[in-house]
Amino acid sequence: MTDVPYTAISGGGPLREQVYVALRQDLMAGVFDPTTRLGEEKLAEAYGVSRTPVREAMARLLADGLVQRLDAGLFPYRPRLDDLADLYELRTTLELRGIDRVDTEPHDATAVREVLKDWTQARSSLPHPDAEFVARDESFHVTLLAASGNPALAEALRAVNARIRPVRMFDSLTRERIASTVDEHVAICAAVVEGDLAAARALLLAHIDLAQRIVIDRATQALSMAKIALAVQN
Repeated sequence: MTDVPYTAISGGGPLREQVYVALRQDLMAGVFDPTTRLGEEKLAEAYGVSRTPVREAMARLLADGLVQRLDAGLFPYRPRLDDLADLYELRTTLELRGIDRVDTEPHDATAVREVLKDWTQARSSLPHPDAEFVARDESFHVTLLAASGNPALAEALRAVNARIRPVRMFDSLTRERIASTVDEHVAICAAVVEGDLAAARALLLAHIDLAQRIVIDRATQALSMAKIALAVQN
């Protein structure tokens, strides 16, 4: 584990949920050295709680894909560099299929309008550039896909997101990057609402392609950076 301060337990809500949220935030922020075993006892001491909520939180994080089980125990998930392009190809296939279904299958237009409203409002109050923004970004894509009427597609996308997420957490998000992402989300949703599916498809494809280039570039650079190199398997 690093010397970076851990997320404080807030004191509100069930303890197991507080510990899960704190661990999730710290895993996504790269607080933990990927080569250090995530032992229950040490984590309990670090967060000032008993081992039981830590054990429950780790089970959830394992299911989320942020933790992996190796022979020596549980460790932060380390995506393989070669896997990232494959994961983004799968993500693209899933999300574009969602757009295609809008033209042929019943979809939840109300949900899409709500997402459009939410992200339009975000233009006037940009989200903070932290791990929660990545979660919000993922929620946008999952909600848009779920609105296509096939829950299995959305579940598959959640699994892909969990595999990509650890590398995304090392990005230094800027205000400009946040603003661009918000604008792209608004444009994609607006095209779906207006029924211009060709435009929605093109906008979504460009959006994912850009995200893929950024993530793969970041992962490649990580191989020469001491903090990140251990988080990506060569």
